[in-house]
This record gives sequence, structure tokens and C-alpha cells, in this order.
Amino acid sequence: MRISRLYTPDILNTGQKIELKEGNAHYVRTVLRLKKDQQITLFNGQGGEFLSVIHEASRKRVVVSIAEFVDRAVESPLYVTLGLGISRGDRMDWAVQKAVELGVNDLTPLLTERCVVKFKADKKQQRLQHWKHIAQHATEQSGRTMPPALSEITEIEEWVHKQMGLKVFLDPYAEQTLASLKPEDQKVTLLSGPEGGFSNQERELAVAAGFVPVRLGKRILRTETASLAALSAVQMLWGDFS
Repeated sequence: MRISRLYTPDILNTGQKIELKEGNAHYVRTVLRLKKDQQITLFNGQGGEFLSVIHEASRKRVVVSIAEFVDRAVESPLYVTLGLGISRGDRMDWAVQKAVELGVNDLTPLLTERCVVKFKADKKQQRLQHWKHIAQHATEQSGRTMPPALSEITEIEEWVHKQMGLKVFLDPYAEQTLASLKPEDQKVTLLSGPEGGFSNQERELAVAAGFVPVRLGKRILRTETASLAALSAVQMLWGDFS
């Protein structure tokens, strides 16, 4: 029987009992529908995970008893940063979810010239929290023990100048391929555009910031496909798919 996994920012120690915060408590009660004495696995992003048992599950609170620490290492040796041009609705949600499953370590939603999604100031944090929620559940489902960082929504002009290591932007008109490159210190940064792709000005901006244009085959991929194909490729070339 599969044991459900849950991320919590709490300090975890074998032998202790912790009361889950309301968001996690609601998830355990309403979504997972776990009862007293059923098992659950907790992790807090500090490495490894804790086999635990539901001590109490009531409308008022959920208390978990931590039984055993398991030292699991499932992260790729390749550290991947992804700048992802914001796309509409389910496409962006799907891209965030699958990027987490494929081992991304740091993800930043980017505002680009051809981004079709427009945010009012009060909606940015709401949307970011939505993506963080998706990323957390993808971390739990995929068995990862280190949740990726999901940074603030950022303008592409600001983001490209802050990146280090091997920097790649996905461009269907490029000549180079990923196989011709090599990451620096096992770190790679990927830049993937929105539905309309990058403008010529953004291509020039990325190249000036040290990004290498790379194509993924001879076909033009949709935005939600391109980033995931690139993540799979770098994990195969330099990560833990090989």
C-alpha cells in the first residue's frame, strides 16, 4: 500500500508529536482522508524523510507522531535553474508540475514581451501562491525530499543578468544542440519562452547576458513541451537519467 507524503516546514525529530498547520491538516482530513493510526511520510526539505503515524485526526486538529527517520537521496547531481516564460492557465500549471517531477531546483516565472498573461499588482502573489501549491504537491507525489525554490514573478531583463554557469535559451532557429555543450560545476540554467516565443530584442538580450541559443530537434515545440523536453535532455546528458 502506498503511503502518502506531506511537506511541512516544521522541525522534525524522531519520537516527537507535531500538530499540522491548517492547510496541511485540511489536506490530511479532506483529501487524503487519513484516520488515527494510519501511516504518513513527512519531510521538511532538510534531507531525508520521516515515517509517521496519525495520532489524532479531528475537525479541530491533526496530530502526527514521528516514528522513524529514513535517509533517502533522490535529487539529481545536476543543479537546474529554469526561467519559464509565463503561459496561459493550465499550460503554466502543467509546466510547473512536470518541471518539479523532472528535478528542477530553482524555477522563476518570467514576464516577457509576448507573454499573453497580464497581471494586476494584487494578482501576482495570488498566482505565485497557486504555482507554489502545485510545486509542493508535485514534490510530495514524485518522492523528492528537497522542494525546489519558486522565485517571484520577474521581468526577463532583470532575470538574465543574475544567472551563472552554463546558460542556455531554447530557440527553434538556433544551430547548436545541447550535446555540444557542457555544464559548469554541474549547474545549468535554461531559459524557455512563452506561447509566442522570444522577440528579437529578447534573443539579443539573452545572448548579451551569456546565454547560448540551442535547438531541440528540427520541430517547433509548444511552450509547455519545450521546457520539459529540455529538462529531460539535460538530465539524460549530465544528470540522473543516464
